[in-house]
Amino acid sequence: MMPDNEWTSWIKELQNLSQCALAYCKDKFDIERFERIREISAEMAAKISGSPLEEIKATFCAGTGYQTPKLDTRSAVFRDGRILLVQEANGNWALPGGWVDYDQTIRTNAAKEVLEEAGMIVEPVRVIALFDHNRRNTTFFPSNVCSAYVLCRYISGDFVPNLETVACGFFGLDELPEPLADGKSNREQIGMCFEAVEAENWQLIFD
Repeated sequence: MMPDNEWTSWIKELQNLSQCALAYCKDKFDIERFERIREISAEMAAKISGSPLEEIKATFCAGTGYQTPKLDTRSAVFRDGRILLVQEANGNWALPGGWVDYDQTIRTNAAKEVLEEAGMIVEPVRVIALFDHNRRNTTFFPSNVCSAYVLCRYISGDFVPNLETVACGFFGLDELPEPLADGKSNREQIGMCFEAVEAENWQLIFD
């Protein structure tokens, strides 16, 4: 995990500038220079995060083209006043969700993730919030991430064993299981979902 400080901002900027330059640069010598600058940014990120260099390169230096934030969804599914949480293999609990696939929209991805992780069919109703992940969560990504929280209506289905989660359940706000996967959906964000489902005129929150 990278700390959220001035050094991290410089590392991210170096990586972004080099990737953008590589997208448009034609001179072979400049391409070589910018590739090295991006490699240096990965080395710096690995140094301050303690993560293996190859792991950093795989996520930090694998992109092409003009760089934009990554997008993920978190689905808030309610049933009888309780919210759906899924348990990951490491024991942590979180709202169902994940990266938005290349062929998905926020709406379709929100429904897809619930089906894959909980075996349930849901109908996305509205977007609750659009958060900058690095401002709101404990795990810090080297690139910016926009997290879309989507209120969903439960339709049918029950938990189906899968490769991502080992269990799921519906919980009241005062009975949330521990530990929560704070890097994905923390107690404050889950509480926001409870406020949103009860509000008649919810106003979208965004960073």
